[in-house]
Amino acid sequence: MTSAANEATLWQPDPERSAAAAVTRFQSWAAERYGAPAEGGYSELHRWSVDELDTFWQAVADWFDIRFSTPYETVIGDRTMPGAQWFPGATLNYAEHALRTAEDPLRADAPALLHVDETHTQLPVSWSELRRQVGSLAAELRALGVRPGDRVSGYLPNIPQSVVALLATAAVGGVWTSCAPDFGARSVLDRFQQVEPVVLFTVDGYRYGGKEHDRSETVAELRRELPTLRAVVHIPLLGTPAPEGALEWSALTSADTEPVFEQVPFDHPLWVLYSSGTTGLPKAIVQSQGGILIEHFKQLGLHCDLGPDDRFFWYTSTGWMMWNFLVSGLLTGTTVVLYDGSPGYPDVSAQWRVAEQTGATLFGTSAAYVMACRKADIHPGRDFDLSRIQCVATTGSPLPPDGFRWLHDEVADNLWIASVSGGTDVCSCFAGAVPTLPVHIGELQAPCLGTDLQSWDPAGKPLFGEVGELVVTNPLPSMPIHFWNDPDGSRYRDSYFEMYPGVWRHGDWITLTDHGSVVIHGRSDSTLNRQGVRMGSADIYEAVERLPEIRESLVIGIEEPDGGYWMPLFVHLADGSALDDGLRDRIKQTIRDNLSPRHVPDEVIEVPGIPHTLTGKRIEVPVKRLLQGTELAKAVNPGSIDNLELLHFYEDLARKRH
Repeated sequence: MTSAANEATLWQPDPERSAAAAVTRFQSWAAERYGAPAEGGYSELHRWSVDELDTFWQAVADWFDIRFSTPYETVIGDRTMPGAQWFPGATLNYAEHALRTAEDPLRADAPALLHVDETHTQLPVSWSELRRQVGSLAAELRALGVRPGDRVSGYLPNIPQSVVALLATAAVGGVWTSCAPDFGARSVLDRFQQVEPVVLFTVDGYRYGGKEHDRSETVAELRRELPTLRAVVHIPLLGTPAPEGALEWSALTSADTEPVFEQVPFDHPLWVLYSSGTTGLPKAIVQSQGGILIEHFKQLGLHCDLGPDDRFFWYTSTGWMMWNFLVSGLLTGTTVVLYDGSPGYPDVSAQWRVAEQTGATLFGTSAAYVMACRKADIHPGRDFDLSRIQCVATTGSPLPPDGFRWLHDEVADNLWIASVSGGTDVCSCFAGAVPTLPVHIGELQAPCLGTDLQSWDPAGKPLFGEVGELVVTNPLPSMPIHFWNDPDGSRYRDSYFEMYPGVWRHGDWITLTDHGSVVIHGRSDSTLNRQGVRMGSADIYEAVERLPEIRESLVIGIEEPDGGYWMPLFVHLADGSALDDGLRDRIKQTIRDNLSPRHVPDEVIEVPGIPHTLTGKRIEVPVKRLLQGTELAKAVNPGSIDNLELLHFYEDLARKRH
């Protein structure tokens, strides 16, 4: 349930801002041409977008002038999930749309990309230069024999070359897939070996935290273990010569070649993203050129309100879906800011410094970073010129109420704060940013357009005002077309459609409020269920991590063979803090007062650190399995964890208990 404190309105867009928002203009335009409701604001537009799904997506395609080189027969053919058919008969190309701004002579020399590293040197890449490099590289890929459907991989940081490689791959109809260079060889091979790439783009190393990290040995191992590779392209980030047999990046991108955009079916694969893979091989999630194109136009152009005057910065790496989402900022003619470096170097203010220097208008980060800034008692609004920022968006985990208050108090009091939630599975958001709606503390503003988001009980009954499973009852264009190496679709169905056949169950607990907003309570597969009262772990973290002594926490609920229930809370303490009886009592009292007496932990246990996935999410299910006695090799995929050593603590604890 949402508390009274959560319902406080933190921000309300002024009338001028609402009137100027793209979503307002879209609604008026769609009312004239497509029968959308002219009155009633966003809530009525959303209702129309899910009730009239075909008409809504047709309007989106029209509004953003999507170029179908072959027309579509209908908007949705078969709408069964999984397997809904979008825009059958249509052909198009994602990269062609991403580079459209280069065709405008007034914009061709403006920056498409702004690259910043830890030295805070800015490197702009103009629209015309980006288009030229993509044209050159696409021609070279074709010369190497890359054909539509072939996989092209990148072991690359967040640099302009990564964007060029993705767009050139899409231009030839290839299928892009990437990992960040801080991933070890095993983690990369767990992903790339599944899809059998024919080309590998790689750096010799990367810079992070003020240090250079040589990756030449890892690259050599990747080359040995990926037998399908026909070519390896070397990007000398650390200045080393290309290893034997590798091609030089500069040689492939130097020509002045007009790009040729392969016209592919709407559902032709664009890229492969990967689930975190904490308990097995990562799922290789395939999304389509057309599905991503139209979904990202909607999300970035309407929800994020991005356009040619904006600068879009999101702190991410190429191993996380937010990088793909960030690159799609090009679709709306927006300058995309690529920051390659540590989020906290030389200090925790690093991301705010990037936002100031690049004039970011939409600043995206993680909820964890916001809370780290709050704990470090920094003052970004005082210490940096953040006057261009219109919106701070957060994802990765729910933004706690204190995070909303801190952004409001320490960045700007007229700040649009967009906590968003979606998934790698759709490379987009189910709920989050709406520029014309108020922001309520601790809540996501609303479900996204075209997203039939509901909260269901175990029997499939819709819920309002109480916690239920996040489900989507109608298809979205960016839902996976399939998983790689899942010929009968069983792994795909088991992942989302097992609980409610034909309805997408995402695995999050949510509450839909009476004023149309959404509250996320954490993952439902690691739910805390005590005496019949269910609670998401995110609620516990939000309460506990308000205490200055707690750096981070992890809560696990374990059903025991004798019918009992053991709920330990693991805490990673701030420097100089000690877990004494006083702190234990304060932790328990905080949970009792703010949440529920039933969810006071049975034990509070100090740990050397909290383990995460490679994209920074706390891992709860593998730790639960370890504590239930599963051996480490079966409880977790080692290549998916940021610090495997931390898991030995939980393994040892399980041995002592059993």
